[in-house]
Amino acid sequence: MSEAAPNAAKNAPLKPAGRGRNLELSEELKAYKGVWVFIEHERGHAHSVSWELLGEGRKLADILGVPLCGVLLGGPDEPLDAFAKEAFTFGADHCYLMRDPVLKGYRNEPFTKGLTDLVNKYKPEIVLLGATSQGRDLAGSVATTLLTGLTADCTELNIDPVTRALAATRPTFGGSLLCTIMTLAYRPQMATVRPRVMAMPRGEAGRTGTTSEDSLGLIETNIVTKLLDFIADAHSNKINLPYADVIVSGGKGLKNPENFKLVFDLARVLGGEVGATRPCVQAGWVEADRQVGQTGKTVRPKLYIAAGISGAIQHRVGCEASDVIVAINTDANAPIFDFAHYGIVGNAMQVLPALTQAFQAHLDQRIKKVA
Repeated sequence: MSEAAPNAAKNAPLKPAGRGRNLELSEELKAYKGVWVFIEHERGHAHSVSWELLGEGRKLADILGVPLCGVLLGGPDEPLDAFAKEAFTFGADHCYLMRDPVLKGYRNEPFTKGLTDLVNKYKPEIVLLGATSQGRDLAGSVATTLLTGLTADCTELNIDPVTRALAATRPTFGGSLLCTIMTLAYRPQMATVRPRVMAMPRGEAGRTGTTSEDSLGLIETNIVTKLLDFIADAHSNKINLPYADVIVSGGKGLKNPENFKLVFDLARVLGGEVGATRPCVQAGWVEADRQVGQTGKTVRPKLYIAAGISGAIQHRVGCEASDVIVAINTDANAPIFDFAHYGIVGNAMQVLPALTQAFQAHLDQRIKKVA
């Protein structure tokens, strides 16, 4: 008998991993309703990713049949009401405002308490934040405090028709695959989205909504970190890929940094920015701020020219929302031709100078006509 029991246990069929987990919402969590967007602002300006998220949040709220709300935290003298009015034009139905001296200038502790207090009081089912430096910092601490799930750097947001849960899609395994994550048994469902991943919605002038105000109840002496000064990014005006209308990007197919200068030549003629793949950045050909892709910048230009870029999914997720993509590659079977609008099968070292010369000649003719 003593030997049979261990053998029986050893031969018993294994249970699938996760089978014992509770994937059903509790009655308490079923009461969570509504889609929220955290509206990020700094020094009198709202971050455009907040409006992009309101456009996406409006779609989710309409599918679920629930209100779309904005959340604004800030100091007593900051223009939260003006931001709320702008949020209404982009689709918000209501805005929750929280004003307090300790909320002037972002710090993790007071902002985490403010947002978690609002969530616990009003119980939204979905909370969206921009995947900015501030948004990433805040989202992680709020999700941890609320003991809920967070899907970071999403490229697509949908509502699952069966469970009505948020289906958040993001790249995984180093960007080689896309996975869709759902938080089934916890609320709120949280996600961050990088700037320019979602389209900027059209504002509806005259659209209005309601507001409500809540207090924070946190004093300065209880906050560990102190805001001493604001130091602007000295490089902010040098490279601004996410908001460029024209981008010319180069990949390792250009062979060496000398050939990569052809990308700069074409970008200069077109009045655009220069982008690059991760291998080019790692090789030291260009600055890290020029990297386009999952671990770099997400861009949405009117014209994106990709020279010597194979089009792996890591790069694709960073540029596929461009209005027009022109790909130049010697390999006719390169993945980039699967999503490019126009393709040139040829040597980028020959095509780039030809394009530069042609565009320059065309611009010269336009200047002569104007003159």
